Amino acid sequence: MLHDKKIIVVMPAYNASKTLEVTYGEIPLDVVDEVILVDDGSRDDTADKARHLGIHTILHAKNRGYGGNQKTCYQEALSKGAEVVVMLHPDYQYSPGLSPPWLR
Repeated sequence: MLHDKKIIVVMPAYNASKTLEVTYGEIPLDVVDEVILVDDGSRDDTADKARHLGIHTILHAKNRGYGGNQKTCYQEALSKGAEVVVMLHPDYQYSPGLSPPWLR
């Protein structure tokens, strides 16, 4: 760990199978303590792909919408002792390389 805070990246996911791997591959795992993905009832194989990548995955059986997905993300991160939570969309809306320099 290169920092003194527990950093958890949360990924609210919905049908993100096609972009998940490239997004996850750009996360600076040398400074991130854990990654959590919450699949919000996707109709593709997002959850399976996330598990295959070794990402801690939570699955909503029914779509709760973006706000409901965020709540689960934050609750899970806080329950794991996160001191810093970084939300990253697995649809590659933003490159993880754009994370703040203090996170690297």
